[in-house]
Amino acid sequence: MTDETLPVSAHAAITLGGIALQALGRTWRYEVRGSEHLEALRLHGSPFIFSLWHGQLLPLIWHHRNQRVAILVSEHRDGEIIARVAQSIGYRLIRGSSTRGADRALLALVRQLKAGAEVAVTPDGPRGPARSYAPGALIAAQRSGAAILPITAHVDNAWHLSSWDRFIIPKPFAKVTVAYGAPVYVEARSSREATAAASRLQAAMGDTEKLACA
Repeated sequence: MTDETLPVSAHAAITLGGIALQALGRTWRYEVRGSEHLEALRLHGSPFIFSLWHGQLLPLIWHHRNQRVAILVSEHRDGEIIARVAQSIGYRLIRGSSTRGADRALLALVRQLKAGAEVAVTPDGPRGPARSYAPGALIAAQRSGAAILPITAHVDNAWHLSSWDRFIIPKPFAKVTVAYGAPVYVEARSSREATAAASRLQAAMGDTEKLACA
């Protein structure tokens, strides 16, 4: 979607969203748990996939701003707004999702990972069901050999949108606890076998969330 095809209301939402995120994000207080998992991957220069739930996107993209992470964004209007705001704080964009542009997005994910990049994927996005692990990240990990790094956030004071994912917006001066789980490698001979690892990743995300909430 180009600037010319975006409606005026979307331009306004992108501008206001960026301003609001900058203003709010600077007040949030972060505590990090399980950082050794992230540090080990970066120390060895290993490509990997941040795996995060769609509803926790906002506090997590602020935490990893200006780190040149490539983020997978959906090709619909809401996704475009999130994409432009993410780009304004230092993210690179990969277009596509599990429902639109899926093949192109998967190829781009694998290409980025083979080039040594860090990418971020919301496996339950862009439309849910919430916290249900779609196969895209699993297939990308299987084809590239990259690890999947579970990451979750717990916020002590937040607004929750009435959307399918109960999207979290931390309130001013909220405490955000970020937790990283142990990296998961998808060792499979085919994409079909890779998708069978969904339950394992679902469990890993749950364990990481328990760490964030402890």
